[in-house]
Amino acid sequence: MSRSTDRQTDPAAATASLAAEAALLEGRLSLLREAIDSVDARIDAVSETLRRLQRPATGPTDGETPEERKSGTGPDRSKRGRA
Repeated sequence: MSRSTDRQTDPAAATASLAAEAALLEGRLSLLREAIDSVDARIDAVSETLRRLQRPATGPTDGETPEERKSGTGPDRSKRGRA
């Protein structure tokens, strides 16, 4: 038997190994996406709390209506895409 024959792997075994690794990576990707979604939700909650704390108690003083102020308070996180 030559050295090159000794190093060759069984295609079925290699395929099974790669499929198992792909499944593992997909599981990890799912966990990471869930964690990112959780962090996004926490960021949104903290941002909303900060917006409420920053609003003046007597109403707007710069001529803005509450609706105008609310619409420009930060990035729209709902439009962020995920691969």
